Amino acid sequence: MSAARYPGVILAGGLATRMGGGDKSLHDLGGKPILAHVIDRLRPQAGPIALNANGDPARFADLGLPVIADSIEGFAGPLAGVLAGLDWAAELGADTLVSVAADTPFFPTDLVARLDAARTETGHPIAMAASPDGGRKSGMGRHPTFGLWPVGLRDDLRAALTDGLRKVVLWTDRHGTATALFDAPGPDPFFNVNTPEDLELARARLTEGTA
Repeated sequence: MSAARYPGVILAGGLATRMGGGDKSLHDLGGKPILAHVIDRLRPQAGPIALNANGDPARFADLGLPVIADSIEGFAGPLAGVLAGLDWAAELGADTLVSVAADTPFFPTDLVARLDAARTETGHPIAMAASPDGGRKSGMGRHPTFGLWPVGLRDDLRAALTDGLRKVVLWTDRHGTATALFDAPGPDPFFNVNTPEDLELARARLTEGTA
C-alpha cells in the first residue's frame, strides 16, 4: 500500500472544555465546519477516512464519514482514538494508519508523504510530525495527533491503555518514533482551535489567505 492510500482517522474525541463543551470541530470557519477543512486537507493524502468521535454519531451525518468511537472508556485521550482507528484499519486489511486532529484546519498538504519518508529513512515503526519550538529543550515541539501508526501494534496499545497509560509519547518512544520536522517559514500549519479567540484567529487567517 502506497503512502497516499493509507486509511486516515480524524481525532475528534476530546471534550472541548475551553470552547464551552460540544464539538469544536463543527464551529463555522469560512462558511463550513472546521472539520470540513480537515477532511479537505486529508482526502488527497489518504485512502478511506473515518472520524473518531464519541456520543451520538448523527451530529456528523452531513460529512458522510464513518464514525468510530473509543473502545476504551473514560475519555482516555488521543491514543484511544488512534486505537479505534487501528482497529478500523485492520478491518480494511491495512498495515498503517495516518491520524490527524479535528481542530487543526491548516495542517500540511504533504503531511503523509513526509511522515512516510521519515519512517522509511529511520526504520522506526511510528512517525510523528513536529515543528520548531524554541521554548522546549529539544528545540522542537512534537504533534502526537499527527502520525503514522502500524496496525501490528494495536494490541500492545490496547494493553497499555487498559493499564492506564495516557501520555502519547510514553508509548511511542517505547517503540521507536521517527520525526518529520515541518520548519518552513510562515504561519504555523499545526495551529489548532482550542478557544473562541483561536477561532477568530483562524477566521482571520483564512480571510487573509495565509492558510
